[in-house]
Amino acid sequence: MKRIVLASGNRDKLRELQYLLRDLQIEIIPVHDLIPDWSIEETGISLEENAFIKARDAAERTHLPAIADDTGLFVDVLGGAPGIYAARFAGTDCSYENNVNKLLRTMLCEENRRAAFRTSAVLVSPEVEFSVTGEITGVIIEKPDGEEGFGYDPVFLPDELDYTFARCSSEDKHRISHRARAIAKLREKLVSHKIHG
Repeated sequence: MKRIVLASGNRDKLRELQYLLRDLQIEIIPVHDLIPDWSIEETGISLEENAFIKARDAAERTHLPAIADDTGLFVDVLGGAPGIYAARFAGTDCSYENNVNKLLRTMLCEENRRAAFRTSAVLVSPEVEFSVTGEITGVIIEKPDGEEGFGYDPVFLPDELDYTFARCSSEDKHRISHRARAIAKLREKLVSHKIHG
């Protein structure tokens, strides 16, 4: 079975990735299982650059192929903010709730609530590097609704559903989300490059 390291400390991302790649002969190993104190500064100016920064570092230090992703929330009325800074919109070491609350305060009284989630997912190995993207559009609702998911899921209402990501079943979210769309393309690349066991 092929071993691939996930260059992320986010356990929610790990669960989603394991689910979306579950039928491939791949063992996904969190980077912290191999390098407990792993961390890296995301200094890129795009989702793709940040994903490559993480994956290249993890691949170099573990000598395994590495997958990483970076996701942003791009809100029209905020000029695309929080964008690539979505995970730290309310500051470093902030909680999901902190970020959601800051977003809602920032958008108070705004009529245009259009937004898009975008994910860039990459793989880095000695033989090949590639990146893929996924996107879903929707609106930011005025108060959180739902208990599932993570991040901005309680306030993001996708165009394709009548309820927020935080009210989605795992199956629904994994069918249409930005990350699911990116990972579906990543799967195709893994298979075409025979990086799947």
